[in-house]
Amino acid sequence: MDSLAVPNHPHSVPEHGGAHPSVPNSKNRLLWSTGNLGILILTSARLLLERTFGGQNTEKEAHEMLSYAFEHGINALDSSEAYPLPMKKETQGKTDVYIASWLKSQSRDKFVILATKVCGYSEKFLSYLRDNTKVLRVDATNIRESVEKSLKRLNTDYIDLLQIHWPDRYVPAFGEFFYDPSRWRPSIPFVEQLKAFQELIDEGKVRYIGVCNETSYGVMEFVHAAKVEGLPKIVSIQNSYNLLGRCRFEIDLAEVCHPNNCNIGLLAFSPLGGEALTGKYLDLNSEDAKRGRLNLFPGFMERYNRPAAKEAITEYSKVAKKHGLTLVQLALGFARDRPFMTSSIVGATSVDQLTENIDAFITTERPLLAEVMADIDTTFKIYKDPAIL
Repeated sequence: MDSLAVPNHPHSVPEHGGAHPSVPNSKNRLLWSTGNLGILILTSARLLLERTFGGQNTEKEAHEMLSYAFEHGINALDSSEAYPLPMKKETQGKTDVYIASWLKSQSRDKFVILATKVCGYSEKFLSYLRDNTKVLRVDATNIRESVEKSLKRLNTDYIDLLQIHWPDRYVPAFGEFFYDPSRWRPSIPFVEQLKAFQELIDEGKVRYIGVCNETSYGVMEFVHAAKVEGLPKIVSIQNSYNLLGRCRFEIDLAEVCHPNNCNIGLLAFSPLGGEALTGKYLDLNSEDAKRGRLNLFPGFMERYNRPAAKEAITEYSKVAKKHGLTLVQLALGFARDRPFMTSSIVGATSVDQLTENIDAFITTERPLLAEVMADIDTTFKIYKDPAIL
C-alpha cells in the first residue's frame, strides 16, 4: 500500500510518530475528503474527498459515497472536529458520526486510514466545541479534549493523522494573502503544542501529526522545535492549492516542504476551488449552480465566485476544451502532477460527483502534456491567484 503505513497493531507507533518513508514523496496518492463528510483518502491515485457529510449529505448518502470510494481504491478519510461545513453548532460532529457508523462494517486496521483535525484559535465562534472555555487554543487542555471527543464520535481508539486545523497564532488564511503585522498576538509556544501531541502519541491515541493553513514560518518552527527537543515531527501540511490560488505555496512553502529540506507532504484542499473549477458557476441560472454550495451557503468560499476568478475560470475552460479535456480533468490533473503534491482533497456531495472526480484524477493522461502545461502557464501569467482576498 503506497500510503501512510497502517500498523499491525493500532498502538504500534514509530518513535516520535514519524512518517512512513514514502509519504512525502509518493507519486501515486488519491485523497478523498468529506467535510461535507470530511474524508482523507490516501490511495494509489492521490485524491482526497471532503467536508459535506451531515451538512449537504444524509447518512445513507454518506455511506454510499464511502463504499464507492473504497471500492475504487481510496483507503483513508479526513475529518475535523468542526465538520461538516459550513461550521454550525446544530450539525457539528455529524461527519464523524456518519464515518463511525460506516466503519462498523469495515476492517479498520487493515486498510482504513483515519485523519482528523483539532481547531485552532477561536474566540466565541466555536466555543460550543469545548466544555469549559469560550476561547479555543492549541494547548494541551484543548488538544486532549478535542481528541477524546473525536475518538468517541468516531468510535475508535486511535487516530492515524491528527492535524491542527489552523494555527494558534494569527496568520492570513482562507483566502487572505497578505500578513497584517497589527494582528500579531501572543500564541501557544510550538514546543508546548508538540509536547501535548507527544503525550497522545505515547498513549497510542494518535500516530502522526500535521498542520493545516500554515505558513513557512510555522512549518519551520515546528520542525526545528521537534528536532531540538526530540518531539514528534509534523509529516503533512493541508493547505489550499489550485489553478486559482498557487502563489502562497509555490513561492516558498514548496522549498520548505521539499524532501531534502523539511520533508513535509502537501495534502492540497480545494483543487477544484470550492467547485468553481467545475465551471458550474459560470452560469448562475443553471440548475447545477443553484444546487452548488456557493449558492446554498452565501459567503462560503465566496472568493472563488468573484468576477476576477470567473474570468480566469473561463480562460482555463478554453484551455481544457482546446486539448480535449473537461475543466475538472484539467484542474485535477494539474494538481495531481505538481512535483510537491502528496495528495489532493476533493469535495463531493453525490456518487456522480465522486465518480467524475476519481475518473478525472485516474484517467487523465499523466503527466499532462507539455503543451497543456504551457497554456496553463500562459493563462496563469495573466490571472495570478484571482481568488485571493
